[in-house]
Amino acid sequence: MRKSYYIVLTSLVAALALSFGACKKAEKEGTAETAGVSGTIQVKGSDTLLMLSQRWAEAFMAENPGAVVEVTGGGSGVGIKALIDGSTDVCNASRPMKDEEIKEAAGKGVNPLEIRVALDGIAIIVHKDNPVNELTMAQLGDIYVKDGKSKDWKRVGGKAGKIMCYGRQSSSGTYDYFKEHVLAKKDYRPDVQELTGTALLCDAVAKDKNGIAYVGVGYAMKRTDVKILALKKDDKAPAVKPEPAAVADNSYPLSRYLFNYTNGKPKGVARAFIAFALAPEGQKIVEEVEYIPLPAGVPDTELAKINK
Repeated sequence: MRKSYYIVLTSLVAALALSFGACKKAEKEGTAETAGVSGTIQVKGSDTLLMLSQRWAEAFMAENPGAVVEVTGGGSGVGIKALIDGSTDVCNASRPMKDEEIKEAAGKGVNPLEIRVALDGIAIIVHKDNPVNELTMAQLGDIYVKDGKSKDWKRVGGKAGKIMCYGRQSSSGTYDYFKEHVLAKKDYRPDVQELTGTALLCDAVAKDKNGIAYVGVGYAMKRTDVKILALKKDDKAPAVKPEPAAVADNSYPLSRYLFNYTNGKPKGVARAFIAFALAPEGQKIVEEVEYIPLPAGVPDTELAKINK
C-alpha cells in the first residue's frame, strides 16, 4: 500500500514539473499573439497609415520590450519598392499592389502577401470658413481633372475665388486611388500643388481660404481649422460624410481598405506585429485614431493568412 502511494506521488510530482516547464517554455518563447518576441523590423510606406502604424508600434513595443518596430512613411509606392528590394519587413499601403509591381516582385523572388489591417475614408477638406458643405463626385472630379471646368468656387456653390487644389505626389497610394476612383484614371490638372505628406495637406488648406485637398480621414477628423465635406455619389444620392458606419458599409463614396504587405508569410516580430494590429487591442487603436476598424470576421480571415 505504502509502495503504491509513493509511486502515485512520484508520478504526480513529475507531471507537475513537466507542466510547469512547458508553461515556462511557452512564456519564454512567446507567440504572435502574446508578449515575448524580440528583434527589430522595418515598417515603411503609406503616409495615410503612418500615424496609425506609429501608435501600433508604441503599444506593441510596450508589451514586447525586446522588440523594436521602426516606422517610416514616404508613400505606398515607396513602401512597395522597399518590399520588392528587400529593404523593409512590412510595407504599409493605402492601395492594392499593381500587376506590374507584383510581376517585378516575382522577378526578384519576392512573393507579396496582402493583409487588410483597417478601413479608411478619404476625406475632402476645405478651409473652415468655406461656405461649401458638400460636393457630388462629378463636381469633385471636375475640380481636379485636367481641363476640368470647375476652377472657381462659385461654380460649385461657393464664393467667387480660384479653387486651389492640393494633393499627394505620385508615389502616394492615395494619389493613385483618387486618380482611379475620382478622375476615372484621367490626368490631374497641372496646377495641383503636390505635397509629400498628409499632415502637410491639412496645414496647407488650413491656411488657404480657397484650398481643397484629399486626405485620410484620421488626419482631419479632430482638426478645427479645416472642414470635411459630405460627398454625393450623384445628384439624387444623399450627401454622406466619412463617418465610421458610412465607411464600413461603403455608403461613403471614397471608402477603402488599408493594407500591410510582407514577402510571403511573416515570421517573428513581423508576424507578431501584424497579429497585434489585427487583434482587438490593435483594432481599438484604429478607432482611437479616427480610422475605421475592420468589419466582423475580417480580422480572423487575415490572421489565417499569416497563421496557415
